[in-house]
Amino acid sequence: MDVAFSVFDTLIDRSDMSSDKWSKYPENVIPMWVADMDFDSPDCIKEALNQRVSKGVYGYTHTPKSLVKAIQSHLSTRYGWGVSAAHLVHLPGLVCALHLSVRVFSNEGDGIVVPGPVYYHLTKAPLTSGRDLLNVDMVIEGGRWVPDMVQFEAACANPKSKMVLLCNPHNPGGTVYTKAELLSIHALAKKYDLLVVSDEIHCDLILDDLPHVPFASLNKDAANRTITLMAPSKTFNIAGLGYAFAVIGNAELRQAFNKERAGLIPSPNMFGLTAAIAAYEEGQEWHDELLVYLKRNRDLVAERIAATPLKMLHLEATYLAWIDASALSLDNPYQFFVDAGVGVSDGKDFGNPNYVRLNFGCPQSILDQAMTRIEEALIKHKFM
Repeated sequence: MDVAFSVFDTLIDRSDMSSDKWSKYPENVIPMWVADMDFDSPDCIKEALNQRVSKGVYGYTHTPKSLVKAIQSHLSTRYGWGVSAAHLVHLPGLVCALHLSVRVFSNEGDGIVVPGPVYYHLTKAPLTSGRDLLNVDMVIEGGRWVPDMVQFEAACANPKSKMVLLCNPHNPGGTVYTKAELLSIHALAKKYDLLVVSDEIHCDLILDDLPHVPFASLNKDAANRTITLMAPSKTFNIAGLGYAFAVIGNAELRQAFNKERAGLIPSPNMFGLTAAIAAYEEGQEWHDELLVYLKRNRDLVAERIAATPLKMLHLEATYLAWIDASALSLDNPYQFFVDAGVGVSDGKDFGNPNYVRLNFGCPQSILDQAMTRIEEALIKHKFM
């Protein structure tokens, strides 16, 4: 492994960090579930946090202009997307914004269109607020997971429908939607006058040479009917610091969103703001090296899975492998992996219990150990 990647090879003991990821399973199970990488964050972030801590005063803090400029530069440089400072809404997390969007812009009994299997908060947000979840199946086309567009239009055409919840890149499955695919979805949203809430938190984790196209950047109509949700948290491994942002170009939507969040969703804390500035201003070299390392890990998982009865489509983005265990004909594939000593995410939480989701955002030595455990369990139970 190149010297530049030694930071990603370093084993970090998180047992004394009150880590959600490392507290869920017994010590003999490698935790590879929640989207939380086991890598040291960039030095620029640690240095920025240390400098902020050293000031010794931790009072109420507003969003610095430098962060606004850093986000604008990031979106422009990476995606060719020019965003006005006035369109940015700064948040302590993405999930709360997802749930709030459903509650503000729809009513009980309204239909919310969601392609899935998908990250479970995109289905929880409608269900926990009394909305009607209109699920659209993700199907395999050309070796990629894409929505069944016939189902998609039928769901959008439902008189109850008010909103589409989109995940791009898609989690799980790792699909990076093409511009043509997004335009097809936009055509439906426009035809049936639906709001689009686009969860784009994994947009900086594209592993192939593919462009990320923000849904709101498609055209003026898309910008006017879209709430885009982004964050540096997954990319730079700073989820615990609590910072995300929304881009809401429609002034009426933005005003309604901000009105309802007042008193319920707090502003980001100073450390989240500090980390985000450092990430976007100085974290590019670390980010580039991360993507190379994750590609190698993805390819390792794909190679090892291909030699087993398990299946996995090529992953275009994210560090979350979506593994098909249906060939094993198990009542509980998730438990099979946990019993093998690998703590994956249960596919039923995303919409398909025959799958598991495995987080390969970890040192390659740990990943190799986990894949070996899976292979040994398959052999032990005579699946290989």
